[in-house]
Amino acid sequence: MLRFTQRFVGIAGMTGLLLTAFLSAAPAAEDVDPVVARVDGMEIHRSDVEESRHRLPQRFQAVPLESVYGFLVNSLIDSKLVVAEARKIKLQESAEVKKAMARIEEQVLERAFLGAYIEQRITDEQLQAAYQAQIKGMAGEEEIHAAHILLETEAQARQVITELKGGADFAELAKSRSKGPSGPNGGDLGFFGKKQMVEAFSTAAFALKKGAYTTEPVQTQFGWHVIKLIDRRKAKAPSFKESEPKLRQEVSGKIGAELLQRIRKAATIERFNLDGTPMKDAAAQ
Repeated sequence: MLRFTQRFVGIAGMTGLLLTAFLSAAPAAEDVDPVVARVDGMEIHRSDVEESRHRLPQRFQAVPLESVYGFLVNSLIDSKLVVAEARKIKLQESAEVKKAMARIEEQVLERAFLGAYIEQRITDEQLQAAYQAQIKGMAGEEEIHAAHILLETEAQARQVITELKGGADFAELAKSRSKGPSGPNGGDLGFFGKKQMVEAFSTAAFALKKGAYTTEPVQTQFGWHVIKLIDRRKAKAPSFKESEPKLRQEVSGKIGAELLQRIRKAATIERFNLDGTPMKDAAAQ
């Protein structure tokens, strides 16, 4: 029973990672929430399947529901069966499980309160102000379109440069020699700004003229690079719609931080060392 309890508590601890999806999933209306399975009389609804889908890794959430439907239903059935077995031995009454459930309840309450608090206070004006501040900082910035060939040694990079001087095609050399993930694509890195690459790479790339490549190998923590500049342009600011998810996250973070600062000031907080002795003020800060 102890082994079973430890496993359950481990699963319960992971549940905290799934609460955001749980809280954001709106209950489906009865007429569009049919029963999709029964396990010893316990019903599993379509809304349960859709909620489970939200818990999948991000790369699987874009997969059509029909493609993962069978897997999700079977997982829910297994969950019902295991929970039923746990209840048969009254595992829900164990101190460990009660402690784990209490922690989950705290996490749900924390997220529910913060979510509601922030949603009531975040405004379109705040988002627009954050957006204007963001694009103001981008005004006049330049970005370049470049490609590179990543080699393991300086000697290999110099050999590539020699071949380029002899008329070899940059993209073909990248495909056959580059150790970087962009190699199969001819070393193409697309457009990027100065701060998006490590300093040594960015400095060398931005110093090139259109169509030119570096005649000296460029070293970074990733290896040795031969870089070619394909094009230049003024950076285009993202639209508000493109920026909104990140802006909303940033503004929400500020609202949440202000709340925590306020309620901390109003609370009596005592801190203790690992041995239970009172923590000195400096250490606590």
